[in-house]
Amino acid sequence: MVTTPADSITANATYEPVIGLEVHVQLLTATKIFCSCSTRFGAPPNTNVCPVCLGMPGALPVLNKKVVEFATLAAMALQCRINETSIFARKNYFYPDLPKGYQISQYDKPLAEFGFIEIPSGGGKKKIGITRVHLEEDAGKSLHEGFPDAAEKTAIDLNRTGVPLIEIVSEPDIASPDEAYEYLTRLKEIILYTGVSDCNMEEGSLRCDANVSVRPRGQKEFGTKAEIKNVNSFRFIREALEYEIGRQIDVIESGGKITQETRLYNANEGKTYSMRSKEQAHDYRYFSEPDLLPLVVDEKWKAEITKALPELPEARRARMVKDYGITEYDAQVLTFSKSLADQFEEAAKAAKNPKRVANLVQSELMGRLKAKGIGIEHSPISMKGVAASADLVEACTISGKMLKDLYDLCFERGKDFPVVYEAAGRPQQSTDTSALEKMIDEVLAANPKQLEQYRAGKTTMLGFFVGQVMKASKGQASPQLVNELLAKKLA
Repeated sequence: MVTTPADSITANATYEPVIGLEVHVQLLTATKIFCSCSTRFGAPPNTNVCPVCLGMPGALPVLNKKVVEFATLAAMALQCRINETSIFARKNYFYPDLPKGYQISQYDKPLAEFGFIEIPSGGGKKKIGITRVHLEEDAGKSLHEGFPDAAEKTAIDLNRTGVPLIEIVSEPDIASPDEAYEYLTRLKEIILYTGVSDCNMEEGSLRCDANVSVRPRGQKEFGTKAEIKNVNSFRFIREALEYEIGRQIDVIESGGKITQETRLYNANEGKTYSMRSKEQAHDYRYFSEPDLLPLVVDEKWKAEITKALPELPEARRARMVKDYGITEYDAQVLTFSKSLADQFEEAAKAAKNPKRVANLVQSELMGRLKAKGIGIEHSPISMKGVAASADLVEACTISGKMLKDLYDLCFERGKDFPVVYEAAGRPQQSTDTSALEKMIDEVLAANPKQLEQYRAGKTTMLGFFVGQVMKASKGQASPQLVNELLAKKLA
């Protein structure tokens, strides 16, 4: 039987993958790293350019202070040590969209080092080390037209040249495609909380390259690695790693050798393809950038930047569990974005029962948003609206069925809960005991077989009777009162 790459991952327990990730994050500054050109996405080609980012002779770079502050803030959030002095370097290589013939980056003396991210693994947590966080400028973009026809043409857009980036390089601590996915998810979450980037993969604000090799399980030495470039989603990164691990195992088991190279992932085929041989660091002829002084982030500046450091997702989750009595799963969902967490906390502080607010967000709000394909920021029901509805349920003013109907109306009309509730005439659960007792009598009379089963010891039939009474009341009866009256009647 021929083993496919995907099959070989599970079929070969004798091998283990070693994965390291290099993530480029575009910083959310208004201007570029070394000039005052705009970083706005979507401008007409070659309009956000000047002599500096075009690499004109005699043009000198001037470092953007806000870039340094954003990069330092991100590094702090990733638990890195901020180096007081870091050095910019020239990374020399030729590419059509690199007008200077070199990229200004950092090499042996980066801005920050020795950080980590914790990910869930094996029922516990695992630390993935971060080797370094360094600053660099982005290159331009090559636009290919006509591919794969023979008449292919390539145009160059240099708007992106000089856009500020941080490169976040992980240690080779990642042991599976799933761990890589978790690492990237946590990394993006942390960066978004700091506000230094929008992490929009479609616009290139977050890009990831993966280095992967395999080795016999238990061996200390690394195998020969391949780099997978230009993958545009976390899901595809996981798929690309799964394929590449299987491919390398197949090559080794068939007696071949892995070539150190750069590969591209074709998402339609689910395969990686060789792009070029992998360059070594010495191939880039790094040397210190002569036009820029060493970057010094002293203790005073670090202290100022630290003031902007927000409460990070893990810490926030732990506090929310403690403050609001919600579960860890609740906290995980509610801290998916800083905006959602902020809105929830504002609503929870005003609500009678924060736990009920959390439950409604997950059970009623998020499901409807997903069905409509919209994000929380476009929800017709605000967090204050969720809190208002939670208080009505808590006070037994409305039933769960009534709440569901009101939420449906909110989404149909695009209006917040308080508006729809008022427009519906402020409906309330029926607490008319005599009317409910009459409904109960009618339900019991209409279901003699079920009544006989209950009296024969099948007490689960109580739920059936409650459901029938609620149906008869069109969902407006108080379930709690119905349960109480039924229990007395059946006794």
